[in-house]
Amino acid sequence: MIIVTGITGQLGYDVADELDRRSEKFIVTTRKEIDLTDEKSIKDFITKHKPDAVIHCAAYTAVDKAESEAELALTVNALATRHIAEACRDVEAKLLYPSTDYVFGGDGNTPYEVTDEKAPCNVYGRSKLLGEDSVRAINRRNFIVRISWVFGKNGKNFVKTMLNLAKTHKKLRVIADQIGSPTYTKDLAPLLVDMVHTDKFGTYHATNEGFCSWAEFAAEIFKQAKKDVEVEAITTAEYPTPARRPFNSRLSKKSLDAAGFSRLPDWQDAVKRYLIEIKA
Repeated sequence: MIIVTGITGQLGYDVADELDRRSEKFIVTTRKEIDLTDEKSIKDFITKHKPDAVIHCAAYTAVDKAESEAELALTVNALATRHIAEACRDVEAKLLYPSTDYVFGGDGNTPYEVTDEKAPCNVYGRSKLLGEDSVRAINRRNFIVRISWVFGKNGKNFVKTMLNLAKTHKKLRVIADQIGSPTYTKDLAPLLVDMVHTDKFGTYHATNEGFCSWAEFAAEIFKQAKKDVEVEAITTAEYPTPARRPFNSRLSKKSLDAAGFSRLPDWQDAVKRYLIEIKA
C-alpha cells in the first residue's frame, strides 16, 4: 500500500490518478489527515497505516511568499520531511521525495548532474534541499526526484496563467533569460509510480525533454492554443520578484538513463496533450 501526500496539489493529484488507473491500493492525504506542522500527526498516521511506500508530494511551493514566510516554508519542506523520513524508516517503508531545480545555484548553461554542487538562491530552494538532506540521512530506501516548471490539471501553473492573460492581453512581456524544462505531472506520475516499485534508490532528475525560456514556453502555449498574443522577451532584471530565480534550470537525465527508467516526452508534446486535458 502506498500513501500519497498532497492530493490537492498538481503532482499528488496525478500520482493518485495513476495509482487508481493501475488499481493499486493507496491512501491520499490532505491537511485533514496529516498536519505537516505537527510531528505527532505525521508519525501517528504513517505508523497506523504501515505503508510499503510514501510518495511525499505535499510541499510549500509559494516561492516568492517563502521569502517572508521562511519559518513556515522550512517547517513544511524541511522539518515535516524529516519526520516523514523517520516514520518511513521505522515502518520500513520506501520514501519518494519530489524536489526541485532550485537546489542549484542556477549559473552557467550546461545541464546540472544529480551530484553537482548545491547552492540554492532563495528560501524555497534551501527548504527543499534541507528536505533532501533529511531523506538521505534518515531513510536509505529513498528516491529523490528533482523536477522544474511544473504544470498539471489540478492547481495553478504557468500554462493556466498565460491562457487567462490571453483573454485580456494582445501582448505580454515574458522572461527570456531563464532556461529550463517544463514538467507535465501526468507524464511524471507514471515514472514515480514505476520507480517506487523498484529498489533503484537514489537521486534523479525528471522533466519533460528539451529546454526553453519562459518566453519560448509562453509562445508555444499561445501557438498551440491558437491565441493571438505577441510575446515580448524581457530580462530577469526587468521583472523583479521577491525571490531570486535561477538563470539555468537545465537538468541532466543521465541518472534516469543509468537506472533504466524512460525519459518523459518532449515538452512541446506535453503542452499539446495538456491543453486537450484541461479543455475536456
